[in-house]
Amino acid sequence: MLKALLSLPLLLAQATLVAQSPATRLGFSTARLARIDTVMQQAVDRNEIGGAVALVLRDGQTVYSRAFGWSDREANRRMTTDAIFRIASQSKAITSVAILSLVEEGKITLTDPVSRFIPAFQRTTVAMRSDTGRAIVRARRAITIRDLLTHTAGISYGTDSLVAPLYREKGLGSAAGPQGWYFADKNEPICDVMDRLATLPFVAQPGERFVYGYNTDILGCVVEKVSGMSLDEFIRKRITGPLGMRDTYFFLPKDKSTRLVAVYASGEENHIVRAPDGPPGQGEYVDGPRKTFSGGAGIVSTAADYGHFLQMLLNHGVLDGARILAPKTVDLMTTNAVDSLYSRNGEGFSLGFRTLQRPGALGRVESVGSYSWGGAYASEYLVDPKEGLVLVFMINQLPNRSGVAAKFPMLVYQALMEPHKP
Repeated sequence: MLKALLSLPLLLAQATLVAQSPATRLGFSTARLARIDTVMQQAVDRNEIGGAVALVLRDGQTVYSRAFGWSDREANRRMTTDAIFRIASQSKAITSVAILSLVEEGKITLTDPVSRFIPAFQRTTVAMRSDTGRAIVRARRAITIRDLLTHTAGISYGTDSLVAPLYREKGLGSAAGPQGWYFADKNEPICDVMDRLATLPFVAQPGERFVYGYNTDILGCVVEKVSGMSLDEFIRKRITGPLGMRDTYFFLPKDKSTRLVAVYASGEENHIVRAPDGPPGQGEYVDGPRKTFSGGAGIVSTAADYGHFLQMLLNHGVLDGARILAPKTVDLMTTNAVDSLYSRNGEGFSLGFRTLQRPGALGRVESVGSYSWGGAYASEYLVDPKEGLVLVFMINQLPNRSGVAAKFPMLVYQALMEPHKP
């Protein structure tokens, strides 16, 4: 009898634990998480967004996974959690991991000049404003792999007024979509495009400024040159395949085309309208030439797949027995590498990510050491190592003036009740 009485508190505690939801066991308030539902559904009801998928993981376990609105409103398809999105610049993190894996093998070093792999970059130039409008001068030094990873090579997307006409003539800049990054409709290998890019003037000297642009597309070409594989094949064999990311592609198989969400745009009064066909609207991710693998902006994926990828990074390079990078490489990859070139407001930039350097910088709620980025179609992601968190918010809206992606992190953190227990 005494033994039974002594074991009663333990049995009660176990019963309580079983009764708790996974979110509660992971330190979240389910009532507060429901605020995400309210905000997202209101955005759908107000016609501010077509649809979205939100995912939160803690210690690799699902805290929250919901779909809202429409995958394709005109086709009467509701959004589902396995919907496939154009992730645009979220592609950059995957390509950066590909490069770091080659660094680990000793095939590349971060200080290597990119011209070692793409000879066209041997003699690069920089455009400067002058009394006559534009002067083109020699770059003061070679562009390195590290410059490309940190976006400090001086290479933009070619839409700057100083160089825009030159880029347009070469099929870049505004000839690659209004923002310069769209290649899904092109019928040539990415390295051919990058050879042309090398002949154009850039907008800053290497190492002097953070300039967002074609850097990661160049790195995709480097992967192809060094590995002897297409970027598509390399990423499939070395990253997405081992991680079980079965819905992540450059170009979508035809049998999965109905899972690709429609693109919408914020129109008058911020009410959505369906984006047109072609770049960068509905795009060529199903019926295009399937030739140009853009490591900077060309991948499509799901929230769950991308969550797998980010969880691998949070786990210091491994997931479910698949080792992609070494722990020290992940540390290097997620540490600010540009001092204050990216921002003087408490944010930095690492070898592929924006990093949080100061608590509360720019009103950001996550922990110092967190890293994040997003895509042109308004998707966002965040990894918070201190709290063991992965946040993925998927939407395909361009332009997007709804503000829901910016609200998502606070909606998650306001529901977080318990500190992380490693």
